[in-house]
Amino acid sequence: MPIELVVFDMAGTTVKDENKVTGTFSAALKAYGYSVPDDVINPLMGYKKIVAITKMLQQYEPDASKITAELINNIHEEFVKLMIGYYQQAPFLEALPNAEETLIALRAAGVKVGINTGFSKDIAETIVERLNWRQKGVFDYLIGSDEVAEGRPAPDMIKVLMALAGVSDPTNVAKVGDTEVDVREGQSAGCRFVIGVTTGAFKRSELEPYRPTHIIDDIAEVLTIIR
Repeated sequence: MPIELVVFDMAGTTVKDENKVTGTFSAALKAYGYSVPDDVINPLMGYKKIVAITKMLQQYEPDASKITAELINNIHEEFVKLMIGYYQQAPFLEALPNAEETLIALRAAGVKVGINTGFSKDIAETIVERLNWRQKGVFDYLIGSDEVAEGRPAPDMIKVLMALAGVSDPTNVAKVGDTEVDVREGQSAGCRFVIGVTTGAFKRSELEPYRPTHIIDDIAEVLTIIR
């Protein structure tokens, strides 16, 4: 059976990141007294942001009693505020090379295109609006990690997108992303192709241990893989 749905990540996969997500995470944590190095933050890109914050606090807050739901939510709210402000105002916000063209070509070929992200839906919508992706016809469906019970690496977001697309068999689905949890999400969903891209947070050597079906340097290669 042909691939009916391709699910793409956002930052680092289809949207140029410039390491601003990491920098914004760092700023949100610092606002609450936590100094976390970029090399600790980067591997957590792709996770549901509430989960990523919790993981960082567990590592950098020695008093576990201070890691409360209120603290986690406050840091997340700071992150969302800073991230939306950045995406609203950044003069250079742009899609990664060949991203828009690839997604549009898939849709023209009758393949549904879903976008999922570790961001909350409000951040994702800000990006989509700035890039005019609805007007350009870049995707069919968009989901944020706050719209499901479990974010990556759980398959919840992919399952929602499959339901929206009317796809029942995960072997007719491909997942494309730039992080460990993107790969594990695709694997946990049972996707036929789980494609890692080297345009974001993880290098080829960092993706290889997670055994995606493919690792590519140019998102346009997705067209060749699924055909």
